[in-house]
Amino acid sequence: MKIAIYPGSFDPITKGHLNIIERASKIFDRLIVCVMVNAEKNPMFTQSEREDMIRRVTAHLGNVEVDASNELLANYAQRKGSCVIVKGLRAVSDFEHEFQMALINRSINPQLDTMFLTAEHEYMYLSSSVVRELGSYHVSLEDYVPEILIDEVTKRINKANSK
Repeated sequence: MKIAIYPGSFDPITKGHLNIIERASKIFDRLIVCVMVNAEKNPMFTQSEREDMIRRVTAHLGNVEVDASNELLANYAQRKGSCVIVKGLRAVSDFEHEFQMALINRSINPQLDTMFLTAEHEYMYLSSSVVRELGSYHVSLEDYVPEILIDEVTKRINKANSK
């Protein structure tokens, strides 16, 4: 069984993330979408809220599992029996950082490969931080966030901005 991991902070999950998940789920027997703890980020949603959002938008994908981890990705992948990390690339600037991370992960876990999926053209500019910024200006999020999450994400952005 080929198991892949799609790691990220997903704060919040975007249509771009969902596109990568849907495409990767067709390639692998099992895809683990893992909410990773990033010490450099101060998330708007809790880890469990992000896990729940991902579960809701991937419910139609039978081979997708949602998890969370604060351990090193290479070690997490080994523990889960995964041989592949899936990363979405939007631009050349993403590649440099992700390539470096792929090399580091492979040096820690030599059985681990990284597969890069390029973003669909309509999501090339999209990130969670863009969603949070647009939402703070009361821009409709329907083109950026899965429909079932729009109200929840909008309310959280508004609450954060009212502080």
